[in-house]
Amino acid sequence: MPKLTLVPTRRVRRRPDPLLRDVLGAVLRDERLAQRRTLSDVAASARVSLPYLSEVERGRKEPSSEVLAAVCAALGLALVDLLARSGTLVTDLTTTTGFAPAAGAARASAPTVSLSIAA
Repeated sequence: MPKLTLVPTRRVRRRPDPLLRDVLGAVLRDERLAQRRTLSDVAASARVSLPYLSEVERGRKEPSSEVLAAVCAALGLALVDLLARSGTLVTDLTTTTGFAPAAGAARASAPTVSLSIAA
């Protein structure tokens, strides 16, 4: 009968996936700056407060779908384009920095074990 041996392997620490609020905020800010518009201008056009829009752009607030739609409209940006750019940014962040997206914090920090069979 073959002998089974469990061999602990090195834990691989993975950086957590980027938060959606950070990614959406970065894309919105990049678009606003590309248009050379101020926070005040976009906030007024979107009918949201300037401090709130600033926090959305910095990833400190989770914007509702209504706020996202209003800010996108103020920027002349289709919601589908915001989402597509956000997806591209997440892909870039997770592939160019050398880590794969973690399926969950608990799973990423759990020890891994490999199985070897000796005959």
